[in-house]
Order: sequence, then C-alpha cells, then structure tokens
Amino acid sequence: MLARLRQVARELDLPFGERKMTFNSRLAQELGKWAEDQGRGDAFHHAVFLAYFQRGENIARQTVLLQTCSAVGLDPVAAEAVLDQRSYRDAVDQDWQRSRRMGITAVPTFVLNGQRLVGTQSYAALEGMVLSSEVRKR
Repeated sequence: MLARLRQVARELDLPFGERKMTFNSRLAQELGKWAEDQGRGDAFHHAVFLAYFQRGENIARQTVLLQTCSAVGLDPVAAEAVLDQRSYRDAVDQDWQRSRRMGITAVPTFVLNGQRLVGTQSYAALEGMVLSSEVRKR
C-alpha cells in the first residue's frame, strides 16, 4: 500500500515522506469537522495531511493537533476545548456509520453516481470517473 501511495505522490508531485508508523486519526477527524464549521476546514485538512504524510508526525497527539490549528489560524484554546469535550464525536460517528452503509472499507474511496474508485487514484482515473458520469461544469 505504501509503495502505491509513494508512486502516486511522485506522479502528482505531492509531498510524501518516509513514514515508519501509522497513527490514529480519530481526534484529527473530530477537529477537522470543527475546523470546517470555522471556515478553515480545507486549510486544516491540508496541514494535517502534510504533518502526517510528509513529516510523519503523530496526529493522535493533542499537541500536534493544537500546533496545526495555530498554523492555519484557528484558536488553539477553542480547539483544545473541542478535543477535551469531544464536541464532534457524534458527527464523526455519523460519518463512519454512513461509510459503512455505503460499503466503504478503504480510504480514500471516491463515489459518484453509483461508480466507485477505491484507493489512491491518478488524475486520469478521477477525470475518467467524472467524465463518464456526465458531470457538468457550472
């Protein structure tokens, strides 16, 4: 799996460091939902991606997540309260339940008009999925 990820990252010129460990992303998911509500979701998700995949940081650690929040302009004190209270636990649980109902068992999985692509995909594969689904540009 990691070999495939490295290959696709090289093809797409994405940052991908040498990861030696896999870390639980549950708290990052919860904080990501909060970041979305704060209008900083894209920035937070991108920063967590870099922390995990490029720098190999442990995104299960609260200190890493709070530093990530600060780096993208989110209030770390508010973020700490979200983590301490587990304010977004139910929202993430609902996302997981929906994924199970849809039969999604791997990340990433792309679903569009009944089609599904599982795993890291090339731009060409994603473009083919969009074009075959006759999605129109607005």
